[in-house]
Amino acid sequence: MLLVAGQLGLFVGKPPQDLGVRDGRLKPPSPTPNSVSSQAASHADHPQRSGADIAPLRYTGDARVALRRLSTLLESTPGCVLVTQEPAYLYAQCRTRWLKFTDDVELSLDEAGGVIHVRSASRLGRKDFGVNRARVEALRARFDQAPRP
Repeated sequence: MLLVAGQLGLFVGKPPQDLGVRDGRLKPPSPTPNSVSSQAASHADHPQRSGADIAPLRYTGDARVALRRLSTLLESTPGCVLVTQEPAYLYAQCRTRWLKFTDDVELSLDEAGGVIHVRSASRLGRKDFGVNRARVEALRARFDQAPRP
């Protein structure tokens, strides 16, 4: 039954209306353990501050080229659709394979810090069983191995 419900799109959820970069930061992690954020530590009183913490992506060379490489990697990731591509920001929606849960993935370029901040969060449910963390770490591995121009 669950598989059928997922295939029918019952677990897609509604896209958040408050995504993007505000005051140099992405949206805080979810209040439940179903997200990761490289900026989690900057939200001092957040209940998932330590549990959602993940390292930002590091790059060398041209920052905009690095972000374009990430957009290419997201587009080639099964289940992911790149929704927004701006000079310093990417937003993708990624669906899990079987149940089709939709997760929102954001990447924000921080040229001054030499990093690309990341946030990946489930729209529905309380737990994600590590799916968002695994997605970001897989993206990091592919990014670190991708040929550089």
